[in-house]
Parts: sequence; structure tokens; C-alpha cells
Amino acid sequence: MRYDFCPKCGGKLALNERKETTRPYCTACGFIFYQNPAVGVAAILLRDNKVLLGKRKGSYEGQWCIPCGYVEWDEDVYDAARREFLEETGLTIRITEVYSVQSNFHNPEQHTVGIWFMAEVLEGELAAGDDLQDAGFFSYDKLPDLAFPTDAEVLRKLKEERLLA
Repeated sequence: MRYDFCPKCGGKLALNERKETTRPYCTACGFIFYQNPAVGVAAILLRDNKVLLGKRKGSYEGQWCIPCGYVEWDEDVYDAARREFLEETGLTIRITEVYSVQSNFHNPEQHTVGIWFMAEVLEGELAAGDDLQDAGFFSYDKLPDLAFPTDAEVLRKLKEERLLA
């Protein structure tokens, strides 16, 4: 269990008789605390059969990823992908399609569901920002150390479909 106390009344959380760790219940008020995954979004930008990756700072520092971030509570997933991409790269993009959807289990503290979108640049100058310390385009055979296993799966799919050289 990730939490010990009920967010409604402050009572003690416990596991039900089936020991379902994803559904603790409050021993005081009976509230069932469903622990659902967070939604992450990433935008894939290809140029000359290379993919834009960002070198992370903070969590997973020094490792690279497809520019990504979390969807805010009241935010559309498409808007979130555009916002995160702009914050991290300085580029305004247009989303062209949903490319992949994956469950991410790399962080034991937070299960996420990721949505990878294909994107095209509308405007801006590439400059690492927000959670990135660097950004650049890479071919498949020159990929740097990746932060997330699901990014590796998405990149492998791009390679198999000959979108990434």
C-alpha cells in the first residue's frame, strides 16, 4: 500500500480480505481508495529519419527520453502533449496521430499509462527546458542511454516500420 490513512476522514486504511493492494479501504468510514494509474504523454518528432530525444535532469538524470510529461487533472491529453513538448523543447507542435499506448511499470511508486503521439513542428527554436538539460536528434543505431523501457519499445517499433533509420 502506498498510503496509510483515508483521504476522506483520516481513518486507517487496510487491505480487504483478498489482500488487494490496489484497493485499500478505510476501517472508519468504508471508503475504498482506488489507486489508478496516472496518464503520461509523449510526442515523437522525426527529422531525416532521426528522433528527437531529451537528456533528463532531476529524476533519471543524465538518461534520455522522448519528450514527455503528465496530464493535468482538467487537461485534454492532446493539449498536455503540446504543452509538455513546448516546455521541454521550445517547439510548438501539431499532433498528427496517436502512435502507441503502453503501460509503464518502471516506477514502483507510480504506475502510469503513456500515450505517444506523432508530431510535426509548427514553430520555435529547439532549446532544452523544464525537465531537460539537452536535446538532440538520434538515429536508432546511435541511441543514448534511455530512461524508460517503454520508450525503447516505441523506438524499436519506429525502426521496424522504417520511420527511424
